[in-house]
Amino acid sequence: MNLVDSSGWIEYLADGKNSKFFAAAIENTDELIVSAINIYEVYKKVLIEKNENTAIQVAGLMQQAKVVDVTPSIAIQAAKFSSEFKIPMADSIIYATARMNDSIVWTQDIDFKNLDGVKYYKKH
Repeated sequence: MNLVDSSGWIEYLADGKNSKFFAAAIENTDELIVSAINIYEVYKKVLIEKNENTAIQVAGLMQQAKVVDVTPSIAIQAAKFSSEFKIPMADSIIYATARMNDSIVWTQDIDFKNLDGVKYYKKH
């Protein structure tokens, strides 16, 4: 299973220089999970930079994958990861969601760079 971090979704949607790196994971929706936090982050970014209609369309696209809500178990594990690895709350929730669902995190966010189970691609 795969989980593409918000930075990867935004790169893919904007057809950025690293979009091909994320395409395989995003386009294989049978093997893709999405944290509810990813939907929040990407929706907000698209809402600010584009408009609400586009943000709604993007959220719909993301929901073609299996959406994983933030459960108490994920919240507790995320708090542990945040404390241990010194990563922000949203990143720790995304990371905990991936780890608890045996998924690889695809990202260009440097906060994830040295964590187990992460495919990091440097942002250009």
